[in-house]
Amino acid sequence: MKLKTLLLVLCLASVSSFAQKVKYTKEEIKKMETYLFNEGFNTPSPKKTSTIILKDGSSHKGFCNTIETKKGQIYEVSIKDSISKKSMAFNADQISEMYVYPSNAEKIAKTAKYFGNIRNYSTKKLTKGTSNDRIYFVNQTVSLKNKKDDKEFLMQVINPGFDDIISVYHDPRAKETGGFSVMGSPQLGGGVIKSYYVKKGDKIMWLHKDDFEDNYDFLFGDNAEFMKKYPKNSVEWDYFSFLVNEYTEMHNG
Repeated sequence: MKLKTLLLVLCLASVSSFAQKVKYTKEEIKKMETYLFNEGFNTPSPKKTSTIILKDGSSHKGFCNTIETKKGQIYEVSIKDSISKKSMAFNADQISEMYVYPSNAEKIAKTAKYFGNIRNYSTKKLTKGTSNDRIYFVNQTVSLKNKKDDKEFLMQVINPGFDDIISVYHDPRAKETGGFSVMGSPQLGGGVIKSYYVKKGDKIMWLHKDDFEDNYDFLFGDNAEFMKKYPKNSVEWDYFSFLVNEYTEMHNG
């Protein structure tokens, strides 16, 4: 009898879960697939002035000579002062914020990459990745890939226009989903970044696409209206930048 009751409960739960699934139109899906994050860059330009703001409030401007990284994240920066030409090195734990320009070579490579991918050509906001705007880095204490001891790094904020509640940081070691091409044609599909570092409240974590569903409630579950409109059984990792932006707008609205 107890077994029958348990099976009935599981059946009803399954039906309920299925009933809550939301169907989206092609236009809505296209909108949700639009990549809204800024492009992630790994190489600063040595020819344009970078700005480093230390935790003590002092500001230093100069040409970025060298950056030292661990798993791609910056833990030390060296610059040559734009006026005195004196070289200075700063550890990440000294720095509060940093503004640099991406190298032209990396900008050109990323532009070519996205023009060669049909999916990204139709959805990527290329102006975000190829503008002359400076790249914004902030100091964060994080466990790299959720496996290492916490350490301070300078991490690139890739959603600076909508990071009020959820901040998303570039993962320099992130991989992308693969696509396919036919007879040398532009690649179809693929190009979806598989991981980011994400901060909400006091928690910052490495978020991989495989763990998206497990962390969905933590990221968005405190907004009932959002969860009703975008339940986790109805969305995909491909929509992540849209979902962060939509969640922020609904929360602030």
